[in-house]
Amino acid sequence: MSPAGPALPRLRVLRALWALLVVLLAPWRLWAIKDTLECTWQVVLNNFETVGKNHASDRFFNQEPLDTVDEVFSLLVDAPIDPDERYLGFPYFLKINYSCRGESSEALVRKGHLTGLKPVVLVTFQSPVNFHHWKIEQLQIQMEAAPFRSREWCNAEELCIMSWYMPMPIKNGSVVMRVDVSSNGLGPFIPNKRFQVNINGFLERQRDNSLQFTVGNELFDLIPRYFVNVPSRPLWYTVDQAPVLILGGIPEEKAILLTDTNFEDFFLVELSIDSCWVGSFYCPQANFTATIYDAIATESTLFIRQNQLIYYFTGTYTTLHETSHGSGRWVRILANECVKKLCPVHFHSNGSEYVMALTTGKHEGYVHFGTITDGRVSFELLPRQQSVCNGIRASLPVVNCSITWAVFIAGDYDLLLLVEIEEPASRKYFLVVSYNLVSDYLVILYTIPEFIPDARGLEFLMILGTESYTNVPMVPKGMSYNEYNNLLFIWGNFLLQSYNKENYIYLGDFPKELSIKYLVNSFHGDIAIVTETEEIWYLLEGSYQVYKLFPSKGWELYLSLRLMQQSSLYAPNETMITLFYDDSKLYQLVYLIDKQQGRLVKRLVPVEQLLMYQQLGNHYLLEQQGSHLTLSFANFCPFTVMRLLDLPNPQIYTRQERYRAQPPRILEPSGFHNNNSLAVYQGLVYYLLWLHSMYDKPYADPVHDPTWRWWKNKKQDQDYYFYLASNWQSAGNVHIDMASYEKIYDLKAENELPERIFLDKGTIYSFSVFLTARGHSFDLEAQSSASSQPGSQVGLAVVLADPACIEAVVKQKDLINRNSVLFWVTLSDKRTCFDQGISGHHLMKTSMLIKVVGSSGHCFQNTHQGPRMQDWQPHLDHEELNDHRGLGLQHHVPPQLRHRRGGQEHILRLSAHLPAAHPRAAPQCQAGLLNPHGVNQRVCGPGEPLHHLLPPVAFHGEDLQLLSLEDQQHYGLGILLHLQHPVQHQGLQQNILNQIWE
Repeated sequence: MSPAGPALPRLRVLRALWALLVVLLAPWRLWAIKDTLECTWQVVLNNFETVGKNHASDRFFNQEPLDTVDEVFSLLVDAPIDPDERYLGFPYFLKINYSCRGESSEALVRKGHLTGLKPVVLVTFQSPVNFHHWKIEQLQIQMEAAPFRSREWCNAEELCIMSWYMPMPIKNGSVVMRVDVSSNGLGPFIPNKRFQVNINGFLERQRDNSLQFTVGNELFDLIPRYFVNVPSRPLWYTVDQAPVLILGGIPEEKAILLTDTNFEDFFLVELSIDSCWVGSFYCPQANFTATIYDAIATESTLFIRQNQLIYYFTGTYTTLHETSHGSGRWVRILANECVKKLCPVHFHSNGSEYVMALTTGKHEGYVHFGTITDGRVSFELLPRQQSVCNGIRASLPVVNCSITWAVFIAGDYDLLLLVEIEEPASRKYFLVVSYNLVSDYLVILYTIPEFIPDARGLEFLMILGTESYTNVPMVPKGMSYNEYNNLLFIWGNFLLQSYNKENYIYLGDFPKELSIKYLVNSFHGDIAIVTETEEIWYLLEGSYQVYKLFPSKGWELYLSLRLMQQSSLYAPNETMITLFYDDSKLYQLVYLIDKQQGRLVKRLVPVEQLLMYQQLGNHYLLEQQGSHLTLSFANFCPFTVMRLLDLPNPQIYTRQERYRAQPPRILEPSGFHNNNSLAVYQGLVYYLLWLHSMYDKPYADPVHDPTWRWWKNKKQDQDYYFYLASNWQSAGNVHIDMASYEKIYDLKAENELPERIFLDKGTIYSFSVFLTARGHSFDLEAQSSASSQPGSQVGLAVVLADPACIEAVVKQKDLINRNSVLFWVTLSDKRTCFDQGISGHHLMKTSMLIKVVGSSGHCFQNTHQGPRMQDWQPHLDHEELNDHRGLGLQHHVPPQLRHRRGGQEHILRLSAHLPAAHPRAAPQCQAGLLNPHGVNQRVCGPGEPLHHLLPPVAFHGEDLQLLSLEDQQHYGLGILLHLQHPVQHQGLQQNILNQIWE
């Protein structure tokens, strides 16, 4: 087996098998923090009564402020507070600890405290769906946790058990909160960790002070038959907005799995529904089942389907609706309809969320389109004039017609429908049909081929109508649409993708012998595929390679290593329940049986490690040197170093508003806080956020900071308050430092692109990418026609989802003495897309894909949390306002850019990993690959013809016969795609195809 690239330094070992194992395990040993303990933060929720209790935890359901802290503030007579104000507090605290593998948690926390460790917590509030009701803002508050001794009995003089506490803030309009815990830099090394702390509006407190679910009764026995060998099912919810997730599919039980922590913990709940079975002539039912087949979660409402009936339940969320709109019970809707399937809508828009119900029987060919606004549910029958089937019959002979899947594109107000057609001759095929909700216009966009194309070993194949086909029928099952990059997938026993819903690319790496059950989209550039046989495949958007993750040799190796380490997350007997993305990472919910004990666990799918193992296992070379064998590996990543430089300060682009709050200083020798000081901390944080909510100028000058008027009459006495605290004379043994409660205006750029940016009318966002090439990147002999200087073979590509609105310019500078290349990337609004509302309303979602050519699936960065793929997919919220207000841009990791416009949502992508099936692919979309000395300002969008992503006809003076076979094939494809009239050039196309494959 020969490597396809340059070999790494060779390792001399006695046996090749041991050499392979050493190389695979090397990253674990070579990491810089190898001598540190594996530590992790732990967070639980406590109310006022349980603060200081060792094993107490509470659920987040109470949303009303408490007035108990006002009594404590009345004692602070000589303090910089307004005695006439009424101070309130939040109902919960966050209790923070940390633990390390193999060490006592209690001893570790004491050690951390004595060495100066203090947890720093950043709480991010998710903006609400209904922007008509609540102000859209990107709000964060950074707090420091206060040390607190346990109130339980202790036989030590000073300290046995301690924890850190901080107020858990609540904001009107937000029910989803992201909590990032980090260290202050002192004490042990503990990696940052993110937690989801969401409000559960489906709980209520009983008279005996216990909590009970309003949707049903909790079951405490996880019976194996509920999970063992049960097929996995998709997890459907409104992305970034649903505080509670639900999952059905438990056989013959009207029960669901419910979680408010993204399955860090969960509950098995038997639903209190009537479980009716209504069969009729129009709705024939072969049999009855109690199984909940479809389950969808939105911001405040849950939907389920059992048999042909659908139900919804609206939770109690006073922070969203101000008054309780909770339904109190499951409500059956569309009771006279025969519903065969629920289809989710993953993104909210126009202040509402959506869900779709597909029916059979008397309303076959219609879609019941559901709208959820402030917890109120309504359905509309679409199309309004005639059914989809009747509309198709007007132009095609149809015997039977059925809608099998529906996708809602909110930005265009379009319904995309996958329709199965049966003709009089019993011929069956599928159509992609579009229905516009505004114009009531129905159009057939695409006829899916009856048979799977013959890709002949290619990674992808453009469907032009001239390709050959196999005898395997195409059986579509569903569709998936990404509003950020306008990428549509049609899946079944094949995988088709399209950027414009009319021209399609067939991905040849996915085997036609398998059938896809569901797709899982991270909406950050990653897609996981689950087949009917529970295999897991992986696709990076913008590329065409489909990787098999499970089962695979990489998975077998990874599993063996985990079992050797006696990990509790793996067992010989396991069943996957669902697969989902959380914080851009892929997770499994798995039922394990170990020693005849069953349990459900959430575990990470190590995509990067599996790809690394497969890469190492498939590309190595054994050579005989003397009396021993040497083993060498090929590294296909085109660069060794990648850095982001010249990043602008983020807040003007992210519109992120951040406040800082520190606990009051406690005047006690031990430094531990008590109930009164924590109550003061609660009141101060509550008042800080109340000042923010009352101050309606988010882009204020610091002089008009909302906290300024808090201390305006006390600043002149600041030295006096400090004098009292220095002499331990502050009232209540608490000192309030006025400088500890402020709004932060000068956040600096980190080493990553922001999570999101907002791009306003005519605004520019720019940054630099520094790449150090692997090996010798510069060809000293090759000369460009425009310059006599050598050029690098490392290329950076940019792909825009909406090039009509956004443009990207890439400029390149070759640093020959450093074997590196510096790229300047500039995004700018073209002033051509309008129709937005006021700031934050009707934004146009878009994305930009930034890619180093040839890096897809090959480049990884070792971190303390394992390898991380070095790819970027920025998403952008683009907003053009006539008054030229501020610019915002938001990036996730991988970075992404969003853009909204007049009720439309599109995506713009910067490609840090361009779809390059060939090292010379996409020359017209990148700077510095084929014309390294000039500034290439060509911008390619996914809606443009594919020949913009492939090499053109051979360069002047180049003979196809002198090129390698791979080059000939790619050039041949480029020639074919330049022939715009396939009928006129059919003979020439066939000759070129013959030459390519010969």
